[in-house]
This record gives sequence, C-alpha cells and structure tokens, in this order.
Amino acid sequence: MTLTTIAPARGLVRGPQRDPRWARPLFLALLAATTAAYLWGLSRNQWGNDFYAAAVQAGTRSWKAFFFGSFDASNFITVDKTPASLWVMEISGRVFGFSSWSLLAPQALEGVVSVAVLYATVKRWFGPGAGLLAGAVLAITPVAALMFRFDNPDALLALLATAAAYAVTRALEQEEGATRWLLVAGLLLGFGFLAKMLAAFLVVPGFALAYLWAGPSRLSRRVGGVLWSGLGIAAGGGWWVAIAQFTPASWRPYFGGSTDNSVLQLAIGYNGLGRLDGTERAGMAGHPGGGHGQAGQGPAADGAASGAHALAGHGGFGGSTGITRLFGPQFGGQVGWLLPAALVAGVALLWLSRRAPRTDRTRAFALLWGGWLVVSGLTFSYMQGIIHPYYTLALAPAIGALVGAGGWALARAGRAGRLLGAVTVAVTGWWEFELLARSPAWLPWLRWSIAAAAAAAAVALLAAGRRGRAPGLRPLAFAPLGITLVASLAGPLAYSIKTINSTHAGGMPTAGPAVAGAFRGFGVAGRNGSAGLPLPPGLGASGPAAHGAGGLARPGGFAGGMRVSPALLALVTSGASKYRWIAATVGSMEAAPIELASGGDPVLAIGGFSGSDPAPTLRQFEAMVAAHQVHYYIARAPGGLARRAGAASRGGAASPAAAAGPGALAGRRGGLGGLGWFGGGADSSAIASWVTAHFTAQTVGGATVYNLTTPPHPPAGREQGKH
Repeated sequence: MTLTTIAPARGLVRGPQRDPRWARPLFLALLAATTAAYLWGLSRNQWGNDFYAAAVQAGTRSWKAFFFGSFDASNFITVDKTPASLWVMEISGRVFGFSSWSLLAPQALEGVVSVAVLYATVKRWFGPGAGLLAGAVLAITPVAALMFRFDNPDALLALLATAAAYAVTRALEQEEGATRWLLVAGLLLGFGFLAKMLAAFLVVPGFALAYLWAGPSRLSRRVGGVLWSGLGIAAGGGWWVAIAQFTPASWRPYFGGSTDNSVLQLAIGYNGLGRLDGTERAGMAGHPGGGHGQAGQGPAADGAASGAHALAGHGGFGGSTGITRLFGPQFGGQVGWLLPAALVAGVALLWLSRRAPRTDRTRAFALLWGGWLVVSGLTFSYMQGIIHPYYTLALAPAIGALVGAGGWALARAGRAGRLLGAVTVAVTGWWEFELLARSPAWLPWLRWSIAAAAAAAAVALLAAGRRGRAPGLRPLAFAPLGITLVASLAGPLAYSIKTINSTHAGGMPTAGPAVAGAFRGFGVAGRNGSAGLPLPPGLGASGPAAHGAGGLARPGGFAGGMRVSPALLALVTSGASKYRWIAATVGSMEAAPIELASGGDPVLAIGGFSGSDPAPTLRQFEAMVAAHQVHYYIARAPGGLARRAGAASRGGAASPAAAAGPGALAGRRGGLGGLGWFGGGADSSAIASWVTAHFTAQTVGGATVYNLTTPPHPPAGREQGKH
C-alpha cells in the first residue's frame, strides 16, 4: 500500500485539520452506532404497517402503481398519501426483491443520513461538539428509533426537512449564492410534500423568518430569495401533482382518501384542514375527510358509535388538545424528554445574541430551528383532527439542533451560562424522572439514577463556575460532562433500546414501554403487553387467544401483523391470473394482508383505507363483476381486531349479522381492521347488500366468502325476473 492511498484514508478518519482530532472519529462512531441500532433485528417488525407494505409490493409489480402510489397492482385505488416515501422502498424492492428487509432497511438508512445531515448543519456554526450532541439526541429520541425502522412516510419527511434546514443554513452564510441554496431548500420541501403533503410545510415559517431577518443581503434580495424558495417548493412537488391531477380518471387509480377523486382535495381536506379543524376526527364514524356515508342502526351501530365517541374523547389517539399535549402520556415518552431543554436553549440563544448585528448566526440559528419547533409543536398541540404520537418525529431534528447548539453556547457563556445550564440539567432530570414514573414497573431504578445524576451534574457545573476557570470547554470537561450527558440522555436512550428490541406492527406504533393513561390501540395486547382503549360493546380483544381455527392474530394493532388462514389464501389465489382482482373486501386494512400473503396478487379494497371512500359505486362494482374482473368477495376477513361470533353460520350460510355486510355502522365490521366505528361508506354498504342478496355465502378459514363468478340468483323473497 502506497502513501498516496494511505493519505486519503487517514484524511477520512482524521477529518479536516481545523477540527479537533476527536471530532471525525466520534462522528463516524455515532453513525456506526446509529446504523447498527436501526438495522438491529429489523425483520422482527415484519411488514410494519401492512397498508403501506402492500402498496410497496404493488409498486414493485406495476410501474403505474409505482408512480401513483396505488394500493394494488391492478391500480384501483391509491394509498391516502402522495407516493414519494413509497418510491424509496419500491426501488429497494425492485433491486433486492420485495421482503421485510428491503422494505424497512431504506427507512433505517434515512435515519442515519438524517443524523449525519443534522451533525453537518449544527457543526458549521457551533463546532463538532455541538454537532455530535445534536446528532446523538436525534438518534436516541424514542420516536426516531421507532419510525426510522418503520414503513410510514414520516422517515423520509424528517430527512428532507433536515436537509432543507442545511440548505437554508448555507444560504444564510453567503450573499451571492444564497438564492441557489434557497431554491434547493424549496425543492427538498416540495419533494417533502410528495412524502406527507402539507406536513412538510410546518418548517417553512421558521426558515422564512430566519432568512428574512438574518440573511446577508439587502431586504429586497432577501424577499426575492424567499420567493425563489417558494418557486422551488412548487416545482419540487407540483410536477407530480400536475401529472396526477390532469391524468384522466379512467387512466389512473382513484385517489384514496379524497371525496371527489382529486389529489388537491386529498391534500387540503383529509390530509390538511381536516387534521387541523377536527372534521377528520368526526369522520371516524363516517368518511375520514368529513363523511358521506350514513350510519347504521341497531346494536352493532350503537357499539360502534360508543367506540367513535370514546376515540373522540381521546383527541383522535393523541389526548386532549392544549399546550400540555406534547408533555402528556400520549406524547411525552415519544419525543418530550429534551423538549423543555430545547425550549430553554432556543430562548438562551436569542438572549445571547440580543446585542449582536442583524446577521448574527446565533440568532439566525435560534429563529430557524426555534421556528421549526414552535410552529410544529403548537400545530400538534392544538390540531383537533386525528393525530398519532409518531407524527412527532417531525420535532426530533429541531430538538436535537437546539439542545446541541444551546448546550455548547451556554458552556461558553461564562458564569451566567453555566448557571442556566445547571438549572436546565436539573429540570431535565426531574422531567425524565416524571416520564419514567409513568411506567413504574419498568426499570424502576433508572429514574432514581437519573435524578441523582442530574443533581450531581448541576452541582458540578456550579462548582466549575466558582473555580473561575477560563471560558470554553474546560469547565465541562471529564466527569462533569459525563454526568451531564447521563442525566440528560439516559432516559430517551433506555426508551429507544426498549423500542428497538420490541416488535412493532400496525397503524399506531408507539415507542417504549406501556405508559399509564396512554392510548395503545383498540384493546389489543401490543408488543409491550399494554392495554388499549376499551372496545365498545360486542367487540372483543384480539390476539391468538381470541381467535379460533382460521382466525387472524393482529398483535400490532390495525394494519399490522394479520395472518391469513391457509384455506382462505388457497381459495382466493386459485386461478389468480384469470382475474384482475383475486378478491374484493371493504377497506385496505382487510385487503392488505391478503395481498402480502399472496405475493402481490391484487385485492380490490372497496372504499379505500377506511372503507368509506366513494369508490367503487355499486354500479361500477356490478360492471366489474359482470366482466369477471373480481373472483371473490370476502364479507368478513377472519378475525381482524375483534372476532364477532355468529358472523356466519357453521353450515356456511351467512347469518343476519354477516348479511348486513361490511358497510357503514350497520355491519359488524368496518374498513379499518374490522372496527365498524371507523365505518364503511354508503357505497360499500350497498355493495355488501347486493352481494349478499345475489350470491351464495361459504365459510372458508373463518371468513364468509362469495364466489362472484357464479351466476347470480334473485334476492330472497323475490320472484325470478323481478330483480
């Protein structure tokens, strides 16, 4: 090996000469540890969220499904989001073959890159120590350890937003090249819209404020730069929206989640204003975007309605709205560990820069990342529609950046800075004690150890200040620094380790152990053995003990962990190549596990995600059946979240409950994992009634199935020729 080959390798390990010798090795160690942690036992999560996994599988079989984000390879309906997050996983599946590993590994790598980008961003202005702390905080935030190992869109959104913050940081450094970097930031956020729609724009106010206030050029050029960034946003996401919106409806799938087959209505309604003003929460008993189906009547409907009201009381899975929501049992353990410290750090950075020039980087940093945290945090705190705790991954990069930069700035701020740092560490230790006390049976010694470490760290910081050492890093060196890190990071690190070593599946994953008062799913015994919200009357708990032969176990909650019975799978896949859809059933939650188990054979998800989309109509479905495009109709996927006794008689004929069908609240199931209180719509109810009236039921593997290729018979009680 020659010196010419050794020198680059040494440079890679050593890093730039201006950096301390420890900086690059510790950064590489952070990335290696994050990679190992996020990839560790990844396959235990299986498909994660079946809903998105089935769409990824479809995208590996059909390029049209790839482009539009179709749920099925025959392109009937899309998922209820724009498809960018699926593209990454689908490319992986096409290259390496579709598997649990190829599905989830890209998500883990997105987390590693997010840590690297955050380190690079914070390091530019505050040095490698601050960058390392920021990256470590992001890596060990429990919701990050959860969602960077899961197939929901949040992982890609977090990466793109962090990369956009890096671009804005570069724009703040220079006058001539600022427009180019702002355009890059806009393109990244526009692509972020294609990952999770309007959620990508929560960071925009902070970015715009930072550049308008602290940009290096005159005001007119700063305004022009922001406008260029807006143009980048329009270009980054608008190209796909334009193609999708103007493609004739007959040439593309229905946009799932929309009420009028419009991607713009999906973005503004279901995934936009409906999340903020609560109209989507009301849709839990009807349509997710505001409802267009009619609720049923009878005992099943009564139980369903009580379940919907129970969920509404839980703030749509997220607890009551208000300024304390992010500190409550739903969110606190997911992302709140260092949230108080981040808020203090943001205020401290503004205070430290109070007499600095307009372009001061400390103030600009506080405006950029503080604006991100405050706007996103207030939105999550007060949005009245459905909100899941894992949405808070969007806060983790901002918390990491503020803690990293703020901690380093306070360490260099003299006696007052060290005093504030000591108080912050003490408060953080107390808050972590409180969070851990919500799970009293889990590692009870840990909270007391953190409390002791926080007290010791606060004393050490104050003592270092009294010794009058020179400002810089020396007052925080060695033991005081180590104790401070333990007091601040031990809690979220333990939660993240618990998360990584647990199985997660379904549509509502949560990090860490069971927490008193937190919503953990629909009465399902989760991967931590935690109990969820009590189910309404008539609906029982799920799990292996709740199912008879041929039933399904759904250990991770809805949209995850469902196992299809071999008998049902063999039936619906027989002669699969002859049909456009091997089966139809209400809701993607019921269709997804069949698609996954069959190797990607398309299943028609009537009504889309929750079963309440107006697609297909009864007339459209009748035409599909007449053309022999659909082989079977599955009236009740076996088990689901709540196995209902008597859904079909033992002789194979449908019982009255089964005959009611899977629509609205009238049936004893709905589109969402078998819970009628999420409801199918009027169209799915009409289809269910038509099928049960014209075709003969059979029971296979615990499911009530109708063969739609047999000649239809007249409805019961009517004469031939009069239907």
